Amino acid sequence: MVMTRKDVTSVLGPVDETTIAEIISTGASPDELREALIWLNNDEVLMGESRPLPASRVAALIDLLEAEEISDDPVPPVPPFE
Repeated sequence: MVMTRKDVTSVLGPVDETTIAEIISTGASPDELREALIWLNNDEVLMGESRPLPASRVAALIDLLEAEEISDDPVPPVPPFE
């Protein structure tokens, strides 16, 4: 299943169009995007459970998400007061 813009935003929330396009271009599925997000936020726990390292598409998504600093936190950070 090829991901759509709606799939990406349903997993990550609002993200910019460039990031959406990069994620879709990996050919990954929505489940692989969810897995990448889990790895990004819980890699120490997953490795402690002796889980196998993520597959290549998931690893590519992790790299993209790390570059964009996307997390699964539903509340965006509050900008500092000036």
